[in-house]
Amino acid sequence: MTKSLSKMTGRFDRLDSLRGIALVWMAVFHFCFDLSHNGLLVADFYNDVLWTTQRTCILSLFLLCAGAGQAVATAQGQSWPRFWRRWAQIMACAALVTVGSFWMFPTSFIYFGVLHGMAVMLVLARLSAPLGRWLWPLGALAIAAPFWVQHPFFDHRGTNWVGLVTHKPITEDYVPILPWLGVMWWGLAGTQWLLSHHPAWLQSKPRSSDNEGWMPASRVRTRRALAGLGRWSLSFYMLHQPILIGPLSAWMWLTGRPVP
Repeated sequence: MTKSLSKMTGRFDRLDSLRGIALVWMAVFHFCFDLSHNGLLVADFYNDVLWTTQRTCILSLFLLCAGAGQAVATAQGQSWPRFWRRWAQIMACAALVTVGSFWMFPTSFIYFGVLHGMAVMLVLARLSAPLGRWLWPLGALAIAAPFWVQHPFFDHRGTNWVGLVTHKPITEDYVPILPWLGVMWWGLAGTQWLLSHHPAWLQSKPRSSDNEGWMPASRVRTRRALAGLGRWSLSFYMLHQPILIGPLSAWMWLTGRPVP
C-alpha cells in the first residue's frame, strides 16, 4: 500500500460510476413498472423471473455500493456526527416513501423498503467495519439465514423487517435485514480489501483531455455522467419516480386513457 487509508480523500469515481449504473438500471426498471401499472405494458413484476431477477440484481448492486461507501468513509476517518447527518437524510426520505406509497398503494404501501432497510444496515455496517475479513463469513451466514430459519413470529409487520418470514408480506418494496445485510457486508469487506491492496482500482482520478484521447468521446462522457449521477444517488432515488410518473400521467390524460 502506497499511502495510509486515513489520508485518502476525494471521490472514488469508479465506485460512483457503479452506483450510477445501478441508478439508471433502477430508473428503467421502475419506468417499466409504471407502464405496467398504467396498463401500457403486459408484465408480472411480482412473479415473472425476468423482473424479479432484475430487482434482485439492482438491489444487490445498490447494497454492495452502500457497503463499499462505508469502507471508504471509515478509511477516510468519517466522524460519527457526519455519519448521523447522512443517516438522518436517509430516514427522512424513507418516511416520505412510506407516505407516498400509502397514497398510491394503500393496501400494499412500503413500510420497510430499501431506504428503511439501508438505514438499519448502515448502522450495523458502520459498527462492524473493524471486523475486517470476518465480514465475509458473517455475510454468507446472513444471506443463508432466511433459508435455514423461518418462523411465524417474524410474519407480523412489527417483526418481519428481520427477514426470517415464512412468506413474503404484501408490500410494494420489502428489503429485510436478512439476507440483505450479508450483501452490504460483502461490499464492505471487498472494498476494504481493495483499499488495502489495490486502492488505484477505485481511486482513478479524472484524466486530462490529452490522456483521454485514446478513449472514444462518447465513452468519456458516459463515464463522467454515470460518476456524477452516482454522487447524487439519494436525490435521484427520491426524484426519479415523480419525474417519470408526471409526464406519463399527463400523456395518458391528454390521450383520454384512464389513469389508475
